[in-house]
Amino acid sequence: MRKGLIVALIHVLLVASLGAKLLVDRATRPRVWARTAPFDPNLPIRGRYVRLRIEGQATGLAADANMVPVTLAVRDDALIIMPAPDQTGLSASSVTRDGVAALDQPLAYFIPEHVPDPSVRAQGEELWVEVTLPRRGPPRPIRLGVKKDGVLTPID
Repeated sequence: MRKGLIVALIHVLLVASLGAKLLVDRATRPRVWARTAPFDPNLPIRGRYVRLRIEGQATGLAADANMVPVTLAVRDDALIIMPAPDQTGLSASSVTRDGVAALDQPLAYFIPEHVPDPSVRAQGEELWVEVTLPRRGPPRPIRLGVKKDGVLTPID
């Protein structure tokens, strides 16, 4: 019984330390709203989440970039995607004419069962996501929002 309680305590401490790290990152790391391109990989069992491709202003990326390692930053309340000097685990492949690039690695944003799919938007609406930018690795989604007529409104 005692050994079982010790193992359970160790598990609780591990989970609590991960939760604390995520809360500290959210409080201290940059946060930014980024436009997304939702997509469905056509998997028959995909769970209750929306897969999102994060878009940002490309700085220093060639128009014909192909799986270029990138790093993320925030400048003037906008997400900036720029080349990285070394491997970061993130990459971008294409830059549009208006200088926008999308990360190759999609994010999963989990949604409750009773909520309609937020990626289905009406004409003239764009889906956005607020993310935290950790030191390394992909952005961490916080919440979704809808931009319509230039006004960004978070979704409950």
